[in-house]
Amino acid sequence: MLTSTMHAQVGEHRNDLSIGFNGGYVLSNMGFVPKVNQSLHGGLTGGFTIRYVCEKYFNTICSVYAEVNYAKTGWKESILDKNEKPVVNEETQLPEKYQRDMNYIQVPVMAHLAWGREQHGANFFVQAGPQLGWYLSDKADYNFDLNNANHHDRVNHTMFQDTMAVHNKFDYGISAGVGMEYSHRRLGHFLIEARYYLGLGNIYKDSKRDLFSKSNFNNIVVKLTYLFDLVRTRKE
Repeated sequence: MLTSTMHAQVGEHRNDLSIGFNGGYVLSNMGFVPKVNQSLHGGLTGGFTIRYVCEKYFNTICSVYAEVNYAKTGWKESILDKNEKPVVNEETQLPEKYQRDMNYIQVPVMAHLAWGREQHGANFFVQAGPQLGWYLSDKADYNFDLNNANHHDRVNHTMFQDTMAVHNKFDYGISAGVGMEYSHRRLGHFLIEARYYLGLGNIYKDSKRDLFSKSNFNNIVVKLTYLFDLVRTRKE
């Protein structure tokens, strides 16, 4: 038997570490089953970002990208009648409204792939990976008596969610986004991104005996990020 030693390095090694902060806006709703009519709920998000660039593989800049964010998510109900008009409360004579604001700490960890300039110029990137979330608190905003709502005129009679507390405090799912980055040797990195998050867990119990078989998050996020280099690969 013959043995031999080989070494292959297709990509160019990188050792670039950047940290910074991010901020943006979250549009969210819940995937309820039974269905609950909703419009998009708006809230702010922001936190800290870290990125480690490990390799440039041909024209692809490969890195690991992670964040620790505070996010205000939730849902906003569309309370309509069969004619798709707002349901009016019999006592106040005002259109009924209900919104639940939910506060989370979210930690996405994603593979970040970029094409373009590394240190001075622009590049296009995509990124995807798992996201974990921890429930902090929630607050409901409504203008009717939850025990005396106008059920008769509603086209959607599902209202259990209005008074139920969050059961599962831990959230998890898949996050993916696309964006553009501009880098300057002295000023750092400026990123703009659109991202989608699909929650794989439910906030309420989901057994056959429970009221909801599905109650997961759907988030659309638009955010800006600023990074500065702590460690940067030196080129001769």
